[in-house]
Amino acid sequence: MPPILPKFVTFDCYGTLTHFDIPSVTRKRMADRLDSTQMDAFLTDFTVYRRDEVIGAWKPYDVVLHDALERTCKLWGLEFKPEDARAIYDAVPTWTAHPDVPEPLAKMADKIPLVILSNASDDQIMDNVAKLGAPFHAVFTAQQAGAYKPRLQAFEYMFDQLGCTPDDVAHVSSSLRYDLIPAYDLKIPNRVYVNRGYEPSAAYYTTAEISNLSGLPALFGL
Repeated sequence: MPPILPKFVTFDCYGTLTHFDIPSVTRKRMADRLDSTQMDAFLTDFTVYRRDEVIGAWKPYDVVLHDALERTCKLWGLEFKPEDARAIYDAVPTWTAHPDVPEPLAKMADKIPLVILSNASDDQIMDNVAKLGAPFHAVFTAQQAGAYKPRLQAFEYMFDQLGCTPDDVAHVSSSLRYDLIPAYDLKIPNRVYVNRGYEPSAAYYTTAEISNLSGLPALFGL
């Protein structure tokens, strides 16, 4: 993608900017019911159920985690303990930025307004944002939007709050399923995939791919 300077650079937070640590917390909580040969498959199913939980009507993220973990345990024939889901939820604000994140964000922050659109609760997100090392113009959550990504309503809420159109935005994410496919559907012209290994590349839905955030400023000629 040739260098462009959009009105806003919008980001997914967890996984893209902040280290997404649900797998390690879940491993610790489920270690009494699963052995090491089973854990990866269980985590894959837990990921699928979390995604399924957010494509309907909005509900609080602690309920999303509770219901997704309960359904996964049911699939596996395991005891579900509500305190496990709560522990995962409570861990979210402690997560820190990927090492490659603070420097490029700081390089861009005084030149392009930076925005976060996250599948987070309001009581979680600002602790994570404070660890990113750069000022953000705005931080929007699924709680505010009344919808989780990949629902288009979440993006539409962001556009309305910013007073902009999809043409004004470059969207950056490490998730095709949650972010870049709906960004494509909404005709956001610039879609940057940060390939952190969570999902396979799909160039059809993206306009640029980088392996970490250090390559982002150059895409905007910075």
